[in-house]
Amino acid sequence: MERSSMLEHFAEELRLARADGDLSQSALAEALSYSAALVAKVETCERKPSRDFARRCDTVFGAGGRFERIQRRISREVVVPWFRDWPGIEEETTALRSFEPLCVPGLLQTEGYARALLSGGGLFGPDEIEQQVTTRLDRQAVLTRDRPPLLSVVIDEYVLRRRIGGPAVMGEQLRHLVKLGTTLPRVRIQVVPLSAGAYPGMNGPFVIATPPHGEDVVYQEGQLHGQVTDRADYVRQMVEVWESIRGEALSQQQSLDLIMEVAESWS
Repeated sequence: MERSSMLEHFAEELRLARADGDLSQSALAEALSYSAALVAKVETCERKPSRDFARRCDTVFGAGGRFERIQRRISREVVVPWFRDWPGIEEETTALRSFEPLCVPGLLQTEGYARALLSGGGLFGPDEIEQQVTTRLDRQAVLTRDRPPLLSVVIDEYVLRRRIGGPAVMGEQLRHLVKLGTTLPRVRIQVVPLSAGAYPGMNGPFVIATPPHGEDVVYQEGQLHGQVTDRADYVRQMVEVWESIRGEALSQQQSLDLIMEVAESWS
């Protein structure tokens, strides 16, 4: 993973401060009210520290704002592709706001739909496809854990009508969406109808994650990689886009009724 100089600087300062204070990662995590796993990832540059994390470090170590100043400089540096870190964020988050104009989001995909989607275009070999399908399905465990995140998903109606894997696969996938939307109280699914015309979300998919501590982060997926950013100005803009998209969407019940209607048309 590409690293920034400020990210490495923060990690070094944290390791030194912890050593000077004779604190283990677990002891520091307890003092910060964060997980030991997160402390370890920050120290190895696998995770960017949030502003809240930095402020708590300043308090614990009496650093006079040093950690927060470094954190601000990290956020001003060029954003790097960090998809391999996104599943970790996904597991820790308390809320996810997801918009997808092209296909069903990964957390809501059936096995058949995921396999058909990954098989399209011939970009992956059979073994790679099966590995990615397994990884995608494993990520879905976050929705049924003891304290799942609040998942709010908005999809374009085009997603319901785009043929992926054939009628049987589409029918199964859309019925799965209805099942999730009616049986999991922390999963909310809405649809932007085709009648909405042009709207801000047509520029591409994104996810806004709310961690248990600190600021929201945004994940945007590209053709070859995704990127995560917690830059306050950018996150604020994406929240505004999200609210504009939701303003175009049908209510949850209207959306589920439409999804079931389209599911029956695939039969």
